[in-house]
Amino acid sequence: FTPGTLPFPPRWPEGPQRNKPLVKGMATPEKAVVTLDAMKMLEPCQLKPYSMETERIITVLDETIAKLEMSSLIPRITDSLDRFADMLGPEITNNLIEHQKLSNEMEHLLASSEEEDAMRAEEQQGCLCLLEQRLKCSVRNVLRLLLANPLLCQALKYEAWARESPAEVFINAFGEFRNFMLERLLTSPVEEEEKIQFMEAISLQIKKNAEAITALQAELAAAIQTQEEEKDNVIKDLKTSLQDLAKDCKASIQQVKQEGEKRQKEDLQASQAKCAGLQQDIQQLGAQLSALVLEHRASELALRKRKCRLEMEIVNWIQKYDTDMGEKQAEYEEVHAAYVEEKAQLSLLTEKHAVLLQEYSQIEEERRIRQEKEEQALKELNTMTLAATRIQAFWRGYLVRSLFKSKRKKKKGKGKGKKGSLLFSCPEKGNEAGAGSGAQV
Repeated sequence: FTPGTLPFPPRWPEGPQRNKPLVKGMATPEKAVVTLDAMKMLEPCQLKPYSMETERIITVLDETIAKLEMSSLIPRITDSLDRFADMLGPEITNNLIEHQKLSNEMEHLLASSEEEDAMRAEEQQGCLCLLEQRLKCSVRNVLRLLLANPLLCQALKYEAWARESPAEVFINAFGEFRNFMLERLLTSPVEEEEKIQFMEAISLQIKKNAEAITALQAELAAAIQTQEEEKDNVIKDLKTSLQDLAKDCKASIQQVKQEGEKRQKEDLQASQAKCAGLQQDIQQLGAQLSALVLEHRASELALRKRKCRLEMEIVNWIQKYDTDMGEKQAEYEEVHAAYVEEKAQLSLLTEKHAVLLQEYSQIEEERRIRQEKEEQALKELNTMTLAATRIQAFWRGYLVRSLFKSKRKKKKGKGKGKKGSLLFSCPEKGNEAGAGSGAQV
Protein backbone atom coordinates (compact mmCIF):
# COMPACT_ATOMS: atom_id res chain seq x y z
CA PHE A 1 0.00 0.00 0.00
CA THR A 2 1.12 3.59 -0.70
CA PRO A 3 2.28 6.00 2.04
CA GLY A 4 -0.57 7.75 3.77
CA THR A 5 -3.06 4.89 3.24
CA LEU A 6 -3.85 1.63 5.02
CA PRO A 7 -5.04 -1.70 3.55
CA PHE A 8 -8.05 -1.44 5.87
CA PRO A 9 -9.26 1.52 7.97
CA PRO A 10 -9.29 1.36 11.78
CA ARG A 11 -12.66 0.12 13.04
CA TRP A 12 -12.54 1.60 16.53
CA PRO A 13 -11.86 5.17 17.65
CA GLU A 14 -8.69 5.91 19.60
CA GLY A 15 -8.13 7.79 22.83
CA PRO A 16 -10.74 10.00 24.52
CA GLN A 17 -13.16 9.65 21.59
CA ARG A 18 -14.13 6.16 22.80
CA ASN A 19 -16.20 7.61 25.63
CA LYS A 20 -18.02 10.14 23.40
CA PRO A 21 -21.46 9.23 21.99
CA LEU A 22 -21.30 8.12 18.37
CA VAL A 23 -24.62 9.76 17.46
CA LYS A 24 -25.92 13.00 18.97
CA GLY A 25 -29.53 13.05 20.09
CA MET A 26 -29.64 9.30 20.88
CA ALA A 27 -32.63 8.33 23.03
CA THR A 28 -32.00 7.51 26.68
CA PRO A 29 -33.67 4.01 26.66
CA GLU A 30 -31.46 2.97 23.75
CA LYS A 31 -28.33 4.08 25.59
CA ALA A 32 -29.13 1.65 28.36
CA VAL A 33 -28.50 -1.23 25.93
CA VAL A 34 -24.78 -0.46 25.93
CA THR A 35 -23.58 -1.96 29.20
CA LEU A 36 -20.45 -1.08 31.09
CA ASP A 37 -18.90 -4.45 30.30
CA ALA A 38 -19.41 -3.92 26.58
CA MET A 39 -17.67 -0.52 26.76
CA LYS A 40 -14.76 -2.02 28.69
CA MET A 41 -14.59 -4.74 26.06
CA LEU A 42 -13.79 -2.09 23.42
CA GLU A 43 -10.81 -0.79 25.39
CA PRO A 44 -7.54 -2.51 24.31
CA CYS A 45 -5.82 -1.10 27.39
CA GLN A 46 -7.96 -3.44 29.55
CA LEU A 47 -6.45 -6.53 27.82
CA LYS A 48 -3.02 -8.12 28.25
CA PRO A 49 -0.92 -10.08 25.74
CA TYR A 50 -1.65 -13.76 26.07
CA SER A 51 0.99 -15.14 23.68
CA MET A 52 4.59 -14.64 22.70
CA GLU A 53 3.57 -14.26 19.04
CA THR A 54 1.51 -11.17 19.87
CA GLU A 55 4.42 -9.59 21.69
CA ARG A 56 6.76 -10.32 18.79
CA ILE A 57 4.37 -8.84 16.22
CA ILE A 58 3.91 -5.66 18.29
CA THR A 59 7.67 -5.42 18.82
CA VAL A 60 8.28 -5.69 15.06
CA LEU A 61 5.68 -2.98 14.41
CA ASP A 62 7.21 -0.68 17.06
CA GLU A 63 10.68 -1.17 15.56
CA THR A 64 9.27 -0.42 12.11
CA ILE A 65 7.72 2.81 13.40
CA ALA A 66 11.06 3.82 14.95
CA LYS A 67 12.84 3.12 11.64
CA LEU A 68 10.22 5.12 9.75
CA GLU A 69 10.70 8.07 12.11
CA MET A 70 14.47 7.98 11.74
CA SER A 71 14.31 7.51 7.94
CA SER A 72 12.00 10.53 7.68
CA LEU A 73 14.64 12.61 9.50
CA ILE A 74 17.47 11.59 7.12
CA PRO A 75 16.72 14.34 4.50
CA ARG A 76 16.66 16.96 7.24
CA ILE A 77 19.98 15.69 8.66
CA THR A 78 21.70 15.56 5.25
CA ASP A 79 20.60 19.12 4.48
CA SER A 80 22.27 20.30 7.73
CA LEU A 81 25.12 17.80 7.83
CA ASP A 82 27.69 20.39 8.95
CA ARG A 83 25.56 21.12 11.99
CA PHE A 84 25.15 17.45 13.02
CA ALA A 85 28.65 16.21 12.03
CA ASP A 86 30.11 16.44 15.56
CA MET A 87 27.08 14.68 17.02
CA LEU A 88 26.98 11.85 14.46
CA GLY A 89 30.62 10.89 14.24
CA PRO A 90 32.76 10.13 11.16
CA GLU A 91 31.25 6.74 10.25
CA ILE A 92 27.63 7.88 10.21
CA THR A 93 28.62 11.14 8.50
CA ASN A 94 30.37 9.28 5.67
CA ASN A 95 27.37 6.99 5.19
CA LEU A 96 25.04 10.00 5.09
CA ILE A 97 27.26 11.71 2.50
CA GLU A 98 27.16 8.55 0.38
CA HIS A 99 23.39 8.38 0.81
CA GLN A 100 23.05 12.02 -0.25
CA LYS A 101 25.09 11.34 -3.38
CA LEU A 102 22.87 8.37 -4.27
CA SER A 103 19.77 10.50 -3.70
CA ASN A 104 21.10 13.21 -6.00
CA GLU A 105 21.93 10.61 -8.67
CA MET A 106 18.42 9.18 -8.35
CA GLU A 107 16.84 12.62 -8.79
CA HIS A 108 19.08 13.43 -11.75
CA LEU A 109 18.31 10.08 -13.38
CA LEU A 110 14.56 10.53 -12.92
CA ALA A 111 14.72 14.03 -14.38
CA SER A 112 16.75 12.90 -17.39
CA SER A 113 14.47 9.89 -18.02
CA GLU A 114 11.49 12.23 -18.43
CA GLU A 115 13.30 14.41 -20.99
CA GLU A 116 14.88 11.68 -23.19
CA ASP A 117 13.06 9.63 -25.80
CA ALA A 118 11.60 6.16 -25.37
CA MET A 119 14.60 4.48 -27.09
CA ARG A 120 16.70 4.58 -23.99
CA ALA A 121 13.84 3.94 -21.56
CA GLU A 122 14.83 0.31 -20.96
CA GLU A 123 18.46 1.24 -20.31
CA GLN A 124 17.38 3.98 -17.93
CA GLN A 125 15.04 1.54 -16.19
CA GLY A 126 17.90 -0.89 -15.52
CA CYS A 127 20.11 1.86 -14.10
CA LEU A 128 17.18 3.05 -12.03
CA CYS A 129 16.62 -0.41 -10.51
CA LEU A 130 20.31 -0.79 -9.69
CA LEU A 131 20.44 2.67 -8.13
CA GLU A 132 17.27 1.90 -6.18
CA GLN A 133 18.88 -1.22 -4.67
CA ARG A 134 21.97 0.75 -3.70
CA LEU A 135 19.80 3.47 -2.14
CA LYS A 136 17.88 0.88 -0.10
CA CYS A 137 21.13 -0.64 1.16
CA SER A 138 22.38 2.83 2.07
CA VAL A 139 19.20 3.57 4.04
CA ARG A 140 19.49 0.25 5.90
CA ASN A 141 23.13 0.95 6.79
CA VAL A 142 22.32 4.44 8.08
CA LEU A 143 19.38 3.15 10.13
CA ARG A 144 21.49 0.33 11.56
CA LEU A 145 24.16 2.81 12.70
CA LEU A 146 21.64 5.29 14.11
CA LEU A 147 19.49 2.74 15.94
CA ALA A 148 22.59 1.24 17.54
CA ASN A 149 22.85 4.47 19.60
CA PRO A 150 19.47 5.23 21.28
CA LEU A 151 20.74 8.47 22.86
CA LEU A 152 21.81 9.76 19.45
CA CYS A 153 18.36 8.92 18.06
CA GLN A 154 16.65 10.89 20.83
CA ALA A 155 18.97 13.87 20.27
CA LEU A 156 18.32 13.83 16.52
CA LYS A 157 14.55 13.67 17.09
CA TYR A 158 14.84 16.70 19.35
CA GLU A 159 17.14 18.69 17.06
CA ALA A 160 15.69 17.73 13.62
CA TRP A 161 12.03 17.52 14.62
CA ALA A 162 10.57 18.84 11.37
CA ARG A 163 9.33 16.19 8.90
CA GLU A 164 7.75 16.45 5.54
CA SER A 165 3.98 16.22 5.49
CA PRO A 166 3.66 12.90 3.52
CA ALA A 167 6.14 11.17 5.84
CA GLU A 168 4.31 12.42 8.93
CA VAL A 169 0.99 11.22 7.52
CA PHE A 170 2.44 7.80 6.69
CA ILE A 171 3.96 7.43 10.20
CA ASN A 172 0.66 8.36 11.83
CA ALA A 173 -1.18 5.92 9.58
CA PHE A 174 1.29 3.16 10.45
CA GLY A 175 0.80 3.94 14.16
CA GLU A 176 -2.95 3.54 13.69
CA PHE A 177 -2.28 0.26 11.88
CA ARG A 178 -0.15 -0.89 14.84
CA ASN A 179 -2.95 -0.04 17.30
CA PHE A 180 -5.47 -1.80 15.08
CA MET A 181 -3.30 -4.93 14.92
CA LEU A 182 -2.82 -4.89 18.70
CA GLU A 183 -6.57 -4.66 19.18
CA ARG A 184 -7.23 -7.48 16.74
CA LEU A 185 -4.57 -9.69 18.33
CA LEU A 186 -5.91 -9.09 21.84
CA THR A 187 -9.55 -9.67 20.90
CA SER A 188 -11.04 -13.17 21.30
CA PRO A 189 -13.74 -14.54 18.93
CA VAL A 190 -16.42 -14.10 21.61
CA GLU A 191 -15.41 -10.49 22.12
CA GLU A 192 -15.37 -9.98 18.36
CA GLU A 193 -18.92 -11.30 18.13
CA GLU A 194 -19.99 -8.98 20.97
CA LYS A 195 -18.38 -6.05 19.17
CA ILE A 196 -20.24 -6.92 15.97
CA GLN A 197 -23.54 -7.09 17.87
CA PHE A 198 -22.73 -3.81 19.54
CA MET A 199 -22.00 -2.15 16.19
CA GLU A 200 -25.23 -3.55 14.74
CA ALA A 201 -27.17 -2.08 17.66
CA ILE A 202 -25.44 1.25 17.09
CA SER A 203 -26.23 1.09 13.35
CA LEU A 204 -29.90 0.39 14.14
CA GLN A 205 -29.94 3.28 16.57
CA ILE A 206 -28.32 5.52 13.93
CA LYS A 207 -31.02 4.51 11.44
CA LYS A 208 -33.77 5.32 13.95
CA ASN A 209 -32.14 8.63 14.75
CA ALA A 210 -31.88 9.43 11.04
CA GLU A 211 -35.61 8.76 10.61
CA ALA A 212 -36.37 10.97 13.62
CA ILE A 213 -34.12 13.68 12.21
CA THR A 214 -35.91 13.48 8.85
CA ALA A 215 -39.31 13.87 10.54
CA LEU A 216 -38.04 16.77 12.64
CA GLN A 217 -36.58 18.42 9.55
CA ALA A 218 -39.96 18.16 7.81
CA GLU A 219 -41.67 19.71 10.82
CA LEU A 220 -39.00 22.40 10.92
CA ALA A 221 -39.50 23.18 7.21
CA ALA A 222 -43.27 23.49 7.74
CA ALA A 223 -42.75 25.75 10.74
CA ILE A 224 -40.29 27.88 8.79
CA GLN A 225 -42.75 28.14 5.89
CA THR A 226 -45.53 29.24 8.25
CA GLN A 227 -43.24 31.76 9.88
CA GLU A 228 -42.18 33.13 6.48
CA GLU A 229 -45.83 33.57 5.45
CA GLU A 230 -46.55 35.43 8.67
CA LYS A 231 -43.53 37.64 8.07
CA ASP A 232 -44.74 38.39 4.50
CA ASN A 233 -48.15 39.43 5.82
CA VAL A 234 -46.56 41.68 8.42
CA ILE A 235 -44.32 43.23 5.74
CA LYS A 236 -47.35 43.94 3.52
CA ASP A 237 -49.16 45.63 6.41
CA LEU A 238 -46.09 47.71 7.20
CA LYS A 239 -45.74 48.78 3.55
CA THR A 240 -49.40 49.90 3.47
CA SER A 241 -48.97 51.87 6.69
CA LEU A 242 -45.79 53.47 5.30
CA GLN A 243 -47.65 54.63 2.19
CA ASP A 244 -50.41 56.16 4.32
CA LEU A 245 -47.80 57.80 6.51
CA ALA A 246 -46.06 59.28 3.44
CA LYS A 247 -49.34 60.81 2.25
CA ASP A 248 -50.01 62.32 5.68
CA CYS A 249 -46.47 63.69 5.81
CA LYS A 250 -46.85 65.41 2.41
CA ALA A 251 -50.08 67.12 3.54
CA SER A 252 -48.53 68.27 6.81
CA ILE A 253 -45.42 69.53 5.01
CA GLN A 254 -47.56 71.59 2.59
CA GLN A 255 -49.48 73.10 5.50
CA VAL A 256 -46.26 73.95 7.35
CA LYS A 257 -44.87 75.65 4.21
CA GLN A 258 -47.97 77.82 3.85
CA GLU A 259 -47.86 78.84 7.50
CA GLY A 260 -44.15 79.61 7.19
CA GLU A 261 -44.63 81.85 4.14
CA LYS A 262 -47.43 83.76 5.88
CA ARG A 263 -45.33 84.25 9.00
CA GLN A 264 -42.35 85.34 6.89
CA LYS A 265 -44.40 88.13 5.28
CA GLU A 266 -45.58 89.35 8.68
CA ASP A 267 -42.04 89.33 10.06
CA LEU A 268 -40.77 91.24 7.01
CA GLN A 269 -43.31 94.02 7.47
CA ALA A 270 -42.54 94.28 11.19
CA SER A 271 -38.78 94.41 10.51
CA GLN A 272 -39.20 97.21 7.92
CA ALA A 273 -41.17 99.32 10.41
CA LYS A 274 -38.55 98.66 13.08
CA CYS A 275 -35.72 99.65 10.69
CA ALA A 276 -37.43 103.01 9.96
CA GLY A 277 -37.72 103.75 13.70
CA LEU A 278 -34.07 102.80 14.25
CA GLN A 279 -32.94 105.09 11.40
CA GLN A 280 -34.71 108.04 13.02
CA ASP A 281 -33.06 107.22 16.36
CA ILE A 282 -29.67 107.14 14.64
CA GLN A 283 -30.15 110.66 13.26
CA GLN A 284 -31.12 112.02 16.68
CA LEU A 285 -28.13 110.35 18.34
CA GLY A 286 -25.80 111.79 15.65
CA ALA A 287 -26.95 115.33 16.48
CA GLN A 288 -26.38 114.68 20.20
CA LEU A 289 -22.91 113.30 19.41
CA SER A 290 -21.88 116.49 17.57
CA ALA A 291 -23.00 118.66 20.49
CA LEU A 292 -21.08 116.49 22.98
CA VAL A 293 -17.91 116.62 20.86
CA LEU A 294 -17.89 120.42 20.92
CA GLU A 295 -18.49 120.43 24.66
CA HIS A 296 -15.74 117.90 25.39
CA ARG A 297 -13.10 119.73 23.30
CA ALA A 298 -13.14 122.68 25.73
CA SER A 299 -12.82 120.37 28.73
CA GLU A 300 -9.98 118.49 26.97
CA LEU A 301 -8.00 121.74 26.55
CA ALA A 302 -8.34 122.54 30.26
CA LEU A 303 -7.26 119.01 31.16
CA ARG A 304 -4.20 119.27 28.91
CA LYS A 305 -3.05 122.43 30.71
CA ARG A 306 -3.52 120.73 34.06
CA LYS A 307 -1.58 117.73 32.80
CA CYS A 308 1.41 119.90 31.84
CA ARG A 309 1.42 121.54 35.26
CA LEU A 310 1.28 118.14 36.99
CA GLU A 311 4.13 116.82 34.83
CA MET A 312 6.34 119.75 35.92
CA GLU A 313 5.52 119.03 39.55
CA ILE A 314 6.31 115.34 39.04
CA VAL A 315 9.73 116.21 37.54
CA ASN A 316 10.51 118.40 40.55
CA TRP A 317 9.45 115.64 42.94
CA ILE A 318 11.63 113.12 41.06
CA GLN A 319 14.68 115.39 41.35
CA LYS A 320 14.02 115.85 45.05
CA TYR A 321 13.60 112.10 45.43
CA ASP A 322 16.93 111.45 43.69
CA THR A 323 18.67 113.90 46.04
CA ASP A 324 17.11 112.30 49.12
CA MET A 325 17.97 108.84 47.89
CA GLY A 326 21.63 109.85 47.35
CA GLU A 327 21.81 111.05 50.94
CA LYS A 328 20.08 107.88 52.15
CA GLN A 329 22.52 105.77 50.10
CA ALA A 330 25.53 107.44 51.71
CA GLU A 331 23.97 106.98 55.12
CA TYR A 332 23.21 103.34 54.27
CA GLU A 333 26.83 102.70 53.25
CA GLU A 334 28.06 104.13 56.56
CA VAL A 335 25.57 102.00 58.49
CA HIS A 336 26.52 98.94 56.43
CA ALA A 337 30.23 99.45 57.18
CA ALA A 338 29.42 99.73 60.88
CA TYR A 339 27.24 96.63 60.56
CA VAL A 340 30.09 94.64 58.96
CA GLU A 341 32.47 95.69 61.72
CA GLU A 342 29.98 94.82 64.45
CA LYS A 343 29.27 91.51 62.74
CA ALA A 344 33.00 90.65 62.84
CA GLN A 345 33.07 91.56 66.53
CA LEU A 346 29.95 89.47 67.06
CA SER A 347 31.62 86.43 65.46
CA LEU A 348 34.63 86.85 67.78
CA LEU A 349 32.36 87.19 70.79
CA THR A 350 30.38 84.16 69.62
CA GLU A 351 33.57 82.08 69.48
CA LYS A 352 34.57 83.29 72.95
CA HIS A 353 31.07 82.58 74.20
CA ALA A 354 31.28 79.04 72.83
CA VAL A 355 34.61 78.49 74.63
CA LEU A 356 33.25 79.96 77.86
CA LEU A 357 30.06 77.92 77.50
CA GLN A 358 32.13 74.75 77.16
CA GLU A 359 34.18 75.70 80.25
CA TYR A 360 30.98 76.53 82.12
CA SER A 361 29.55 73.13 81.16
CA GLN A 362 32.68 71.42 82.49
CA ILE A 363 32.47 73.41 85.75
CA GLU A 364 28.78 72.60 86.12
CA GLU A 365 29.52 68.91 85.49
CA GLU A 366 32.30 68.92 88.13
CA ARG A 367 30.00 70.74 90.57
CA ARG A 368 27.21 68.22 89.92
CA ILE A 369 29.61 65.28 90.47
CA ARG A 370 30.90 66.86 93.70
CA GLN A 371 27.35 67.49 94.91
CA GLU A 372 26.40 63.88 94.11
CA LYS A 373 29.42 62.66 96.09
CA GLU A 374 28.46 64.87 99.06
CA GLU A 375 24.86 63.63 98.89
CA GLN A 376 26.12 60.05 98.73
CA ALA A 377 28.40 60.62 101.75
CA LEU A 378 25.56 62.27 103.68
CA LYS A 379 23.29 59.38 102.80
CA GLU A 380 25.89 56.87 103.99
CA LEU A 381 26.34 58.88 107.23
CA ASN A 382 22.58 58.89 107.82
CA THR A 383 22.48 55.15 107.17
CA MET A 384 25.34 54.52 109.61
CA THR A 385 23.74 56.78 112.24
CA LEU A 386 20.44 54.96 111.91
CA ALA A 387 22.22 51.62 112.15
CA ALA A 388 24.12 52.72 115.27
CA THR A 389 20.90 54.00 116.85
CA ARG A 390 19.17 50.71 116.19
CA ILE A 391 22.12 48.73 117.55
CA GLN A 392 22.15 50.85 120.74
CA ALA A 393 18.41 50.41 121.15
CA PHE A 394 18.74 46.66 120.69
CA TRP A 395 21.63 46.50 123.14
CA ARG A 396 19.79 48.56 125.77
CA GLY A 397 16.76 46.32 125.40
CA TYR A 398 18.95 43.32 125.85
CA LEU A 399 20.50 44.81 129.03
CA VAL A 400 17.09 45.65 130.45
CA ARG A 401 15.81 42.15 129.79
CA SER A 402 18.95 40.67 131.38
CA LEU A 403 18.47 42.92 134.44
CA PHE A 404 14.84 41.95 134.89
CA LYS A 405 15.74 38.32 134.47
CA SER A 406 18.42 38.51 137.17
CA LYS A 407 15.96 40.24 139.51
CA ARG A 408 13.41 37.46 139.05
CA LYS A 409 16.06 34.88 139.81
CA LYS A 410 16.99 36.78 143.03
CA LYS A 411 13.42 36.72 144.21
CA LYS A 412 13.20 32.98 143.64
CA GLY A 413 16.51 32.26 145.45
CA LYS A 414 15.87 34.08 148.76
CA GLY A 415 16.50 31.84 151.80
CA LYS A 416 18.75 29.33 149.98
CA GLY A 417 22.00 30.50 151.51
CA LYS A 418 25.13 32.36 150.67
CA LYS A 419 25.99 30.19 147.74
CA GLY A 420 22.88 31.22 145.98
CA SER A 421 23.56 34.92 146.66
CA LEU A 422 26.99 34.63 145.12
CA LEU A 423 25.60 33.01 142.02
CA PHE A 424 23.09 35.84 141.53
CA SER A 425 25.72 38.54 142.17
CA CYS A 426 27.78 37.55 139.11
CA PRO A 427 25.16 38.44 136.48
CA GLU A 428 24.86 41.93 137.96
CA LYS A 429 28.51 42.53 137.34
CA GLY A 430 28.18 41.17 133.87
CA ASN A 431 25.24 43.47 133.24
CA GLU A 432 27.17 46.50 134.43
CA ALA A 433 30.08 45.59 132.17
CA GLY A 434 27.69 45.08 129.26
CA ALA A 435 26.02 48.42 129.93
CA GLY A 436 29.40 50.12 129.92
CA SER A 437 30.38 48.53 126.62
CA GLY A 438 26.96 49.42 125.17
CA ALA A 439 27.46 53.04 126.19
CA GLN A 440 30.84 53.04 124.48
CA VAL A 441 29.26 51.76 121.23
